[in-house]
Amino acid sequence: MLVVVHIKEFWDHLSTETKQWLMDNPGSVIVPRTLAAIIDGQTGQDSAVDIHGGAVLTEADQHFIQDKAHRHASKSDRGPTFFDAVGPQD
Repeated sequence: MLVVVHIKEFWDHLSTETKQWLMDNPGSVIVPRTLAAIIDGQTGQDSAVDIHGGAVLTEADQHFIQDKAHRHASKSDRGPTFFDAVGPQD
């Protein structure tokens, strides 16, 4: 089985857009070749790819991404945040 770099290990090296794609697609088992190439460039790693250029995620990476997506969704679902403010005093 071909394996992409360990996402958890390199999470902080990934761009916001790359992280967002992974969280938007938490059920993905194979990372498309374009994204696999982007991840390689951002991490400095050279992932093994299949004949189509995609990279297979490990089960640990899949769980990590699903956890990140779940946490991100939980934060987004809170709705607007209101802060009490005091006006300027004369």
